[in-house]
Amino acid sequence: MSETKMREAIETINPTTGRSLERYEHMTDEEVKEAISKCHQAFKTWREVSPESRAEVIKNIGKNLVNAKEELAKMMTDEMGKTLVQSRQEVDLCAAICQYTAEIGPKELKTEERDMFNGEKGRVSYAPIGVVYGIQPWNYPSYQVVRYSIACLMAGNAVLLKHGSNVTGSGKLLERIYREADIPDGLFTSLVISHDQSDEVIKNKLVRGVTFTGGPDLGRYIGQMASAELKKTVLELGSNDAYMVFADADINEAVKACVKGRIYNNGETCIAAKRFIVTEHVYDEFREKFVKAMGEVKMGDPNDEKTQLGPLARKELRKNLHEQVTNSVKNGARIACGGEIPDVEGFFYPATVLENVHPGQPAYDDELFGPVASLIKAKDNEDAMRIANDSRYGLGGGIFSKDEDAAIEMAEKHFDTGMVFINTFGLADPAMPFGGVKDSGYGREHGGFGLKEFVNIKSVMKR
Repeated sequence: MSETKMREAIETINPTTGRSLERYEHMTDEEVKEAISKCHQAFKTWREVSPESRAEVIKNIGKNLVNAKEELAKMMTDEMGKTLVQSRQEVDLCAAICQYTAEIGPKELKTEERDMFNGEKGRVSYAPIGVVYGIQPWNYPSYQVVRYSIACLMAGNAVLLKHGSNVTGSGKLLERIYREADIPDGLFTSLVISHDQSDEVIKNKLVRGVTFTGGPDLGRYIGQMASAELKKTVLELGSNDAYMVFADADINEAVKACVKGRIYNNGETCIAAKRFIVTEHVYDEFREKFVKAMGEVKMGDPNDEKTQLGPLARKELRKNLHEQVTNSVKNGARIACGGEIPDVEGFFYPATVLENVHPGQPAYDDELFGPVASLIKAKDNEDAMRIANDSRYGLGGGIFSKDEDAAIEMAEKHFDTGMVFINTFGLADPAMPFGGVKDSGYGREHGGFGLKEFVNIKSVMKR
C-alpha cells in the first residue's frame, strides 16, 4: 500500500442513532506480522511463568474489568445496542470468569502422575502451545473475548484478537485493560484488520491455534483453512435452540422465562431461546400469555434502565431478520405480534411471535438472530423432543416441567444438544462447559475444559 494513500478503515456506527462513532485504520500487512512476532516473543516469556503466578495476573485482569465497568459497559451499548443494564451484567460475568479461572487453573494444569499399564510410571503434563488467534463476533463484545482469552492466558499461551468490526472500540479497550494488569508487552493484542489479512494470520507459522465464534458457513471456511495448516480449532457456530414446555409445566413461570430468553441481549445470542415447542394440552394457555407478554416488551433507548429491548446491532442485520420473518409468512407462518420495522431512528425491531411454524420456513429451519420467537405445537413430550432434535444445530435448549427428575433424564439421554436448561433460560456460567454439536460446532469453553483446548497434552514415560 502506498504511503500517500489513505489506509482502509473501520467505521463504527451507533445502532441507536445510526450515526458514526469512531474510525479505526486497518493495520498494514507489515504491522500485522510485527504484532504476531511480538505476541510470540511475549509468549516465550509468559510460558515460563508458573500457573500460580499467572493466576494472580488473571485475578488482576478481573479487578481491572470491574474498575473499568462503566466505561466498558457504555462502549458496548454505544457500539452494538445492548441495554446498559445488560452491558454491566456482561462485565460482571467477565470478572467472574477471571476469578473462577484463576481459582481452578493451577489445579487443572498440574502435572499428573500415572501408573502405566505395563507397570511402569508415567506423567501427563499440559504445556502451552503458543499464539492462539481468536476471531470473535460483536454480540457480546467483552464476554466473547474473555471466554477464550482468559483460558488461553491461564494455560500459558499468548492471544491475538480479531473482533467484530462494529465493536472495534470494545476490543481496543479490552486490550488496554489487559495491558494494565502488567502482562508481557504484546501478550494480548487486538488486530484491526480486513478479512483477507485475517486469512494470512491463520496461515502464519507462529499462530498455533484458532478459535472462532460466528455462523456455520464462515466457521466451515475458517475450520478448513486452519485444518489445511494442521492447526487446532474450536468453533462455536450458533443455533436455533428449542425450549420445550411440557404439559405439567408452570405456565406462568415458563412464559416469564421464555420471554426473557428470547429478548435478552436484544435476541442476538447464539444460545438464546428461539423455537418454543409447546405440548397441545397447554398450548393455548401458553400462546395467549406468551404473545401478550412479548407484545408488551418495552423497546427503546438502551441507555434507559426501563428499556427491555434495544436496537439490532447493524442495519443489514435487521434487514436480514425481517426477510426471514417475511419468507416464513409466505410459507405459511402467521404473525401473532410484532413483525413490522418501526418508523424510528436507529435499527430497532419489535419483539415478534410467529405461529403455525413448520419445516421449510426460516422460522423453523434457521437461526433468527433477533427478538423473533417461533411457536410450535407438539402432540406430547416425546413429540416435542422429536421436533427439538429436528435441527441441524445443537448448542443449547430448555425443558419446562414440574417433574425435574424426568426432565433431567430426558435432557441427558435424548436431547441432542450441548447445553440444557431446566425451568430457566440459558446463560453462561464459568463453572459449566459451553459448546455444541452438529452445525453448532465443536470444542468446549468454561468449566475447566477450555483450559485444555489449546495445550499440548504431553506424555512423559519413565522406568
